[in-house]
Amino acid sequence: MISIFAAFKIVMKIELVRVDDAFHFEGSGSSEVKVHTDGSPEIGGKNQGVRPMELLLMGLASCSAIDVVMILKKQRQDITDFRVTADGDREQEENTERKPFRKIHLTFKFAGNQLDEKKINRAIGLSMEKYCSATAQLEALATITYDVEIANV
Repeated sequence: MISIFAAFKIVMKIELVRVDDAFHFEGSGSSEVKVHTDGSPEIGGKNQGVRPMELLLMGLASCSAIDVVMILKKQRQDITDFRVTADGDREQEENTERKPFRKIHLTFKFAGNQLDEKKINRAIGLSMEKYCSATAQLEALATITYDVEIANV
């Protein structure tokens, strides 16, 4: 018997190209928009792009932000400014140089006209618990928490 709820597979592909003789890379995906990453000056990088672990936090924040905006647009919330900050605590794994995130905290900051706090909290909850694939990926190893700041103008 085949379930109508059977999981489907999405294949994603990116390309990463080395730009210089150090650690500067240019990445692109299906949109062909270029993203630059680089290592820190301490290891020989030249600050020509974001650090890879920062990019992971940006991915999580933007994944959730897209969900939240989509939901709130459907609910006719008049958002005039929206920002997400992410703080990640990393811990070194024993006997390795790896330092994965163990705690991530997102702060969702809204400004707008007559914003409904309940709708905003519901939208963020739906993103974090149901829609955001980046959350699903990262929450296996890191505790992800969030708070909300709302300024009605």
